Amino acid sequence: MDSITVDRFDIGRFEAGRNRLASLAYRLLGSATDAEDAVQDAFLAWQAADRQRIEVPEAWLTKVVTNLCLDRLRSAQVRRERTAGAWLPEPLLGGDPILGPADTFEQRESVSLAVLTLMERLAPVERAVYVLREAFSYGHAEIAGILDINESASQQHLHRARRRITAARRGGSEVDPASARRIVEEFLAAAVSGRTDRLVALLTDDATAISDGAGGQAEKLLRYDTPQRVAAVVRTGFRPTPAKHRLAGGTPALHYALLNGAPAILFVVGDQVIGSMTFDIADGKIASMCGIAAPTRLARLTEAWRQHEPDTPLLPQW
Repeated sequence: MDSITVDRFDIGRFEAGRNRLASLAYRLLGSATDAEDAVQDAFLAWQAADRQRIEVPEAWLTKVVTNLCLDRLRSAQVRRERTAGAWLPEPLLGGDPILGPADTFEQRESVSLAVLTLMERLAPVERAVYVLREAFSYGHAEIAGILDINESASQQHLHRARRRITAARRGGSEVDPASARRIVEEFLAAAVSGRTDRLVALLTDDATAISDGAGGQAEKLLRYDTPQRVAAVVRTGFRPTPAKHRLAGGTPALHYALLNGAPAILFVVGDQVIGSMTFDIADGKIASMCGIAAPTRLARLTEAWRQHEPDTPLLPQW
């Protein structure tokens, strides 16, 4: 083959694995934008490499992307951003290719907003081992090669990561789609009615909520840690006012959706998603909620929503 044909062949091999690499990077970074940047940097490394000497391109690229993500997680800028208390993962609409493999419960769980948020508590290498093992089914020998550690260390990192996530995890069991939607519809009905008792009845005894505030403008994440506090803030938040409509840029319609595999409510003005509320469900009740309104976190979701088949909103006008 001539050099042009070889280059086209090698680019094709990279592109064939782009979505898998982006899915890996998204799980490690929690941001689709940062994930795509990491994959593009990996592509530049791929072009600059002596590709004839790369025996297993998939393994080589996985190692490059993983280590690019680890470098970012370890950077002073990212540590400052994430320890400032205002970081949340970027929510993605169901069907987004960057969500990646979803054949097993572990794969679906590893990309949920709840687990992505909990993974912030892990050291970068623990996070990498957890993602490579749980989401991509790599063996410890392969993980050791990717991270330049030994197999025993890989096993220890996985054990610590699983223990930390399990200890903090609420929900964690799959809910059939019909039940999930019913629970969300009941929640919305209770929220707009303003009846705190109905809301509390839908929450687990240890229910929590987290939000980046109205318009995503909170300097630190807002956290609520009892069913009564969660119900009170939901009741207040779901009460429409002229001021809220001005902040939203209009009167939102409320739609049901799946974000990162979990049931959610989207607040939509025209074709713009201005807010999302995602639910983690356990034993038929809501165990945790995550509200996101920062435009930067909703940009990719909005683009996907604009290509979404229109559905009947749960609430045409809020």
